[in-house]
Amino acid sequence: MEWSTLIADLIRANEQAALCIIVQSRGSTPRTVGAKMLVRANGSIHGSVGGGALEKAVISQALRVIHSRKPQTFRHDLLHQHNMCCGGSVDVYIEPIMNKQRLYIFGAGHTGHALARHAASLDFEIVLIDDRKEFLDAISLTEVSKLHLDYKLALPLLPFDEHTFVAIMTYSHPYDRDILAYCVRKPFAYLGMIGSERKVELTKKMFIDANIASDDLLASVDMPMGDPIGAETPDEIAISILSRMIAVRRTVVDR
Repeated sequence: MEWSTLIADLIRANEQAALCIIVQSRGSTPRTVGAKMLVRANGSIHGSVGGGALEKAVISQALRVIHSRKPQTFRHDLLHQHNMCCGGSVDVYIEPIMNKQRLYIFGAGHTGHALARHAASLDFEIVLIDDRKEFLDAISLTEVSKLHLDYKLALPLLPFDEHTFVAIMTYSHPYDRDILAYCVRKPFAYLGMIGSERKVELTKKMFIDANIASDDLLASVDMPMGDPIGAETPDEIAISILSRMIAVRRTVVDR
């Protein structure tokens, strides 16, 4: 299989992986400049950068790069680091295959629609969830997946990980709280709920009194959602929310 096809397939499948390429070699080495190996998040490989102890070390480094989502170049002295008798050295560049980060938007009203529209230009994989078919049908964004389901049925179907972004903005305060109660105990990069200061304070009190979430856990939730820029229109509110998401995304990528 061509490398470009393999990488495109991984991106379409939203599968995490890293591409390892020998970019410089010195002396005697098992593989030369241009040799490639793809490492999946489960440790399986395609291709080779030389086998043996070198390859084992590169796989380990690739798994770290997948987690950090940050490219890096590693130098390997084959004799001194890996006890390989060929005795040369190689520089291996490892590039994470950057899958789109998922953004779940609960609520397809005016602000949810605006958030989906603006987020589509920022390379998110967007899923817009609502139990109102007519609202979803009114949205024609080819980059956005639409899920017409009751929220309680939709939540167990959605995968969550430390790169997942969640925006809660349904037409119902009880729905918002139910969704938040489910999501706050899942892994996430960003979790936010729209609402007034009063709604937020009441939600915090209800969650703490019912032992749903601690004060520390609730502190990790962006609510009221978005940067305080005086936003009023759906587009302004969407931009204020995306401002927060972008800041979080940079932190997740760089840490």
